Amino acid sequence: MADDEVAHVVREMLSVIPAGCSWLLPETGPDGEVNDFRVAATSGRGHDIYRRGTSRIDQLLSRLYPSIVGGPLWLLYLRVMRTGEPAELREFRYEEKKAGVVAHSLFDVTVHRVLGGLMVWWQRLDEDRRRLQRTEELARLGWSEYDLITGDVVWSPGMYEIFGRDRGLGPMSRGEQAATMLDEDRRLAETAWQTLDSGAASDITSRFRVAGQVKHLRILSDVVRDADGAPLKINAVVQDVTAREDSRTAIDRLRDQLRSREMTALAEHRLAAQLQHLIQPVPREPLPLPGLRVLVNYLPAENRVQVGGDWYHAERLADGRVVLAVGDVAGHGLGAANGMAHLRFALIAWLSIGLHDPAQLLTHLNRLSAQLGLTGTAVLSLYDPRSRELAWARAGHAPPLLARAGRAGPLDRPAGRLLGADDHCVYEVCRPTLTPGDLLLLYTDGLVERRHGPALLPGVLDLLAAASAEPTRTSELVAGLNRPSPDDDTCTLLVEVL
Repeated sequence: MADDEVAHVVREMLSVIPAGCSWLLPETGPDGEVNDFRVAATSGRGHDIYRRGTSRIDQLLSRLYPSIVGGPLWLLYLRVMRTGEPAELREFRYEEKKAGVVAHSLFDVTVHRVLGGLMVWWQRLDEDRRRLQRTEELARLGWSEYDLITGDVVWSPGMYEIFGRDRGLGPMSRGEQAATMLDEDRRLAETAWQTLDSGAASDITSRFRVAGQVKHLRILSDVVRDADGAPLKINAVVQDVTAREDSRTAIDRLRDQLRSREMTALAEHRLAAQLQHLIQPVPREPLPLPGLRVLVNYLPAENRVQVGGDWYHAERLADGRVVLAVGDVAGHGLGAANGMAHLRFALIAWLSIGLHDPAQLLTHLNRLSAQLGLTGTAVLSLYDPRSRELAWARAGHAPPLLARAGRAGPLDRPAGRLLGADDHCVYEVCRPTLTPGDLLLLYTDGLVERRHGPALLPGVLDLLAAASAEPTRTSELVAGLNRPSPDDDTCTLLVEVL
């Protein structure tokens, strides 16, 4: 068969292969030595990092990718061409300095000598690894593989995070991992083994002691078997569900107490306050956050024994910035409290993996609210004590109130619909600059709204203005904020800029 016919056949074959591969033919110099390679065929999905597909055919490799000439991959091509022995290059890093092209790409490359040329298979690693890492971080997931023949254990990065283990130490052995399980839950491990032995997948939630704390881990595992049915490997996906289990345990316990017929209305009211404290404890003293002093207050409604869906969050981030947030899930009762717990814990999880932009966080909370079938409002803000910039966004919530030098009023409102109302809602961010002595108030609607009677916002503004003009009157402001609403819970964050 002529060379042109061979090339035509190879091109036809590669065009239907759903993987990245190319067939390279050697180019020789006057001395008969290989000095370059020509792309003779490429697969149907053979787009490279420059988004070039079959247009590379008949072009020289040195012109397409000049930076690889003389490097480890180039030398590998020459060796396989010379010896005929197939070879692999694991985690080959390709670097590019052109704009519009991924700067660092990672590949596994396999090379075979075929029909007088090289068949090169490449698999991109960096994008898949990045997606896997973000997925594991967001969902608190990890996976492991246990080889029953060799005893080898393989862990994903998420497993090291869940068990708080240094990656340099490698995975725990099965014995080390089992030793961290609480004695009371060892029967669950035996149940899991029996389930796997029966041929079914196992799904258990067990407690482990990790770095001095107890974690609830959900473990979904199954067995890989050979053709005769003998077990070869155990694969497991592990999720840290500690926050969910702790919240569920507290809610279920208090639900049983609330349903007791012997309880008085006063006792029910106390239990509602206890549930709020379990999910989001209210500090007795002001929080000393960078550049700020934050006083948190939560007041249950006077006329309700059911807990509401109001929530708050105040946290110092690793880079020194401060997150301040309040929100309100529609409705009352344990359903609202459960929704509030989901939103607050989700916010904490997203912050822990580096998601700090208020608009992006509200977008995630909005989608989560739609999935949970709830609606609510929220204000999220990010304060930088160095620049004193307050980046904030809102989802259908009343804007924070700002008091400065005897004057008080709401901040300009950025656009943003309430949570759970529109999956595609876009949230805007405003960025005012605060000054020392400013008072900022984040609040839920129980502070200013009453079903009967005049609006209370003007009175709150007067108290804020007076306290900003005369700091000695701050106690009057605190007393004014500490008045429960008859019908709605009230949550406030009073922020003083230092």
